[in-house]
Amino acid sequence: MSRQSKPRKSKSSHPPARKQKNQTPRLVIPDCKRFTGYKPCFPGTVCTEKCVDYDPIGHRILIINLDAMGNVLVSTTILPALKRLHPRSRIFWITLRNAYRLLDNNPYLDMVFVWEPESWLVLQQMEFDLVLNIDKSQRSGALLNALQAREKRGFGLDKNGIIVPVNEEATGNYRLGLDDHLKFLVNTKSVPELLAEEFALPYRGDEYTLVLSKEEEQYCEEYRSRVGLPPGAPGRRDLVVGFNTGCSELYPNKKMTIDQHVTLIDRLSSLPGIRLALLGGPEETERNAEIVRRVGGKVVSTPTQEGVRRGLCYINLCDVVISGDSFGMHAAIGLKKHVIVWFGVSCPQEIELYGRGIKLVPTGLPCSPCWRRQCPYNLECIAMIDLDAIVGEVERVRKRGG
Repeated sequence: MSRQSKPRKSKSSHPPARKQKNQTPRLVIPDCKRFTGYKPCFPGTVCTEKCVDYDPIGHRILIINLDAMGNVLVSTTILPALKRLHPRSRIFWITLRNAYRLLDNNPYLDMVFVWEPESWLVLQQMEFDLVLNIDKSQRSGALLNALQAREKRGFGLDKNGIIVPVNEEATGNYRLGLDDHLKFLVNTKSVPELLAEEFALPYRGDEYTLVLSKEEEQYCEEYRSRVGLPPGAPGRRDLVVGFNTGCSELYPNKKMTIDQHVTLIDRLSSLPGIRLALLGGPEETERNAEIVRRVGGKVVSTPTQEGVRRGLCYINLCDVVISGDSFGMHAAIGLKKHVIVWFGVSCPQEIELYGRGIKLVPTGLPCSPCWRRQCPYNLECIAMIDLDAIVGEVERVRKRGG
C-alpha cells in the first residue's frame, strides 16, 4: 500500500513584510493652488503631510488671447463673470510676450503664460475644465484643439485649418468678422458684450481689470512732483490732459495729424487750470519730439522708451486722455480716465467708455468705418475730427472738477 505524500507548504522567497515604526507615510499631492511640487509653499512646512493654508484649485480655466495689446485689456472684462460663476477656480491666461505685463497684479488670475514652446509643452500636459479662445487666428485655434479640456468655447480649427466657432454662442461674433454690413451698420454691441455672449457668460457691464502696483503708484507721485504736475485725484486743482499721439502700426490711419495736435495744444494751453502731457510708446518718439519742437514748454513730454508698465504710469498721471481707437485708449479706459476718442477706421459701437468720456464719430462718410490699412480718400475721417468738441469737453470736465 503506497503511502500518500503530504502536500508541501509553499515558501515565499522573501520574508513577510514587517510594519516599521517610522514608515514613510503615503505621498498625497495636495489639491491646492499654492502647491507646485518643487518646494514647500511656506518655509519649514511639509505640504504633503499638512496643508497650513489650503486654497483649493476648483474649476480649472484657461484663456487664450494672442491678439493686440488693446484686445488683451478689453478681454479682461470676462474675468469677473468667470469668477462669479466659478468662485472656487484657478484661472490661467496665455498671451504674447509684449502683452503679458498688462496682466501684472490682476487679482483674478493665478498664472500667466507667455506664448513660447515651453508654455505649449506645459499646457498640453495639463487638464482643464474650461478653455476659452478669444482670438480668430490659426495659432490660437490650433492650441485650443491641442489641449485637454472638458469644455471648449470660442474658436478652433477644422480639419482644413479653417477657423471655426466651437460652441453655438460663438457663431454670432464669428459672423461679424465675415459680414462688413453686419459689423459696421447692424451690430450695436460693444466688445465686452460680444465676448460675454461668445463665452455664454452673463453680461453685467464689467469693466477692464488693469491694476498698478504700490510701487507704480508711488512712481506716479514722484514723477508728478519732478515735472511739476499736480498730485493725486483732480478735485479742485489743475486738470491734467494727456494726448495719446500714436496708434498701432497695423492701422496707421487711426492717429490725428501733428498739425491737429499742435492746434489743440495751443488752444487748450490758453485755458486756465489745464496742464498738458504727451503720451506714447517707442513708435511715437520722433512724433512727440516734433510736437514739442513746435509747441515748446506748453506740454510735458513723457518718456516713450521705458516699457509698457511705465507707459501705464504716464497715462495714470492724466485726468483726461485724448486718443484715437488704440492701445492708449484701452489703457486709459482700464485706468478709469475720462476719455475723448475719435473714430474713422474702426467701429465706435464696439468701444465701451463706461460713462467716462465721449466718442467723436464722422458723419456723412459712406466709407467709415472701413478697417483699411491704406485710405484711398485722403483720410477724410481724420480731417473731420471735431477739435471744437474736444476743447469743449475738456472745459466741461474742468468746470465740474475732474
